[in-house]
Formats: sequence, C-alpha cells, structure tokens
Amino acid sequence: MSTIIDTFIAPPCHDQIEILYQDEHLLLVNKPSGLLSLSGKNPQNLDSVHYRLVQQFPGCTLVHRLDFGTSGLLVIARNKAINAALCQQFSQRTVTKVYSALLCGHLEKDEGIIDAAIAKDPALFPRMAICAVSGKPARSRYQVTERFYQPRVNGNALPLTRVQLAPETGRTHQLRIHCQHLGHPILGCDLYGGLLPPGTEQTPRLMLHASELNFRHPVSGEPIAARSASPF
Repeated sequence: MSTIIDTFIAPPCHDQIEILYQDEHLLLVNKPSGLLSLSGKNPQNLDSVHYRLVQQFPGCTLVHRLDFGTSGLLVIARNKAINAALCQQFSQRTVTKVYSALLCGHLEKDEGIIDAAIAKDPALFPRMAICAVSGKPARSRYQVTERFYQPRVNGNALPLTRVQLAPETGRTHQLRIHCQHLGHPILGCDLYGGLLPPGTEQTPRLMLHASELNFRHPVSGEPIAARSASPF
C-alpha cells in the first residue's frame, strides 16, 4: 500500500479568529478562510485554529473541522469530557449545520437533495470521489436564495447561484464534491472545478461559509443556535 504524502504548504493567514461565545465548557468561533483547522504533520503548517486557541485556552480540542478555504462556525471543547459529549451529538446527527455558498452557473431547480456516496481514492489525493460501490453514504440538501450575474474585467458577466447547503452526513469535502456532482462547483474551489479560466481575475477564496450551527449545550442541555453572516 502506497503512502500518501501531503505536500500542501499553507500560506500565512493574517486574519484573526473571532470568538463569538465562550464559557467554562466550550467556545464558539468564526474561522477565517485560509487557516487550517488543525496543524499538519509538516512543521511548515504549524499555524491553525487549534494552535492559536490552545495558547489562550489550554486543553481545548476541536470537535469538528472546516476545510482550509472554508470560513465560519466551529465549536471548540475546553476539556475531554465536553469533547466526548459534543462528539456524541455529531455522531448521532443531532447537530444541524447550514452553509452559504456561491455556485458557478445557474441551478435549474430551486431546491433539491444530492444523494451520492463518497470514497477515498489514493490515486486522486487530496480529492475524494463519488463511488456507489466503495463510497460511504453522503446526503446534502440545497436551496437557492439568489441567481445573479457578476460583472467581470473581460466584459463577460459570470452567472452565479447563491445557495444554502445543509449536509445530513459529514464526509470529507462533501459539499464541494456534491456541488460538482450537480454540475455547479463552488466558486473558488481548486479541487472540484470552481476556479475561473486562466487569464481571468481569480476568486480570492473558496466561496463556502459555515453560517449556522445548532446543537445542545453539553452541560445545561439548552439549545444553542449559532449564526455567522456570510462574508460574500
């Protein structure tokens, strides 16, 4: 079995992590785009959400992650017991998440469900693959909120669709590969076809933002409905 080597080197991220809520048990933060959730094995990828927060909150751990290019809501546990309790909510799928995204082109339907199993394929690393045979079940819902044309330098307007995406499972790259499967990749996605053609102005980031996170506080049992407005 061949060893997969990750050669990705993250450029410096000068944006700060915004702390939206904190108590003695957990933190709710807004992760900037262009920052790793966890530090990589490569020492050049030391900077991350966890690396920064553990300086201020020793013992804190990430309950879930967001891709490097994705911004938005993350819940952070401040001790192992809270981490275990929150992880149980994620594994039981009682946590609901909503993402805001800009997709290339105009979607025909106003809403729908993408049901397509996702598999790891070492030959495609770091990309994932849609595979009905060896993939794990993956399901996402989408709802169109706006269709518009973005003016461009070359004079040709770019058709875009603003959507809300709700993943019902939590596979790696799920929303990015599901949108590609729809035929409308997320704008700025370098892995699944959302980059603009060479010679045109480049999108500065992946247009995917974790905008809603709903779960129960692991100690009080109170419902928490976290919201973070999309920056694009």
